[in-house]
Amino acid sequence: MTGNYHQLALADVRPGMVLSDVLLDVQGQVLLPQGAVLTEAMLALMPRHGIEMLPVEAGEASPEETAATRQHHEARIAHLFRKTDADAGDDWATSLLQRFVRDFRLGRQEHDHE
Repeated sequence: MTGNYHQLALADVRPGMVLSDVLLDVQGQVLLPQGAVLTEAMLALMPRHGIEMLPVEAGEASPEETAATRQHHEARIAHLFRKTDADAGDDWATSLLQRFVRDFRLGRQEHDHE
């Protein structure tokens, strides 16, 4: 998935928006490829396939929006892992999961770990 996207409710998606990821139906079948430009006809068919949310590309965010989004994700991750100690070596699986979630939400790439 691209780093600059919005997960929008179907009611908020407009024709002309671009999918930021492959769109799958509830059975996991590909409905539309990443980069597809959404049309009114496509959007009208989404409820039939159980689609309620769509990942769409976002325009360029301002530095303030980017900082607010980052702060929101960091607070959410801290809340999700509030009962764990990331520095404790005895719970390596949770520490690894926390790192992957943080990297995914904050948009870090694999090579940033090295």
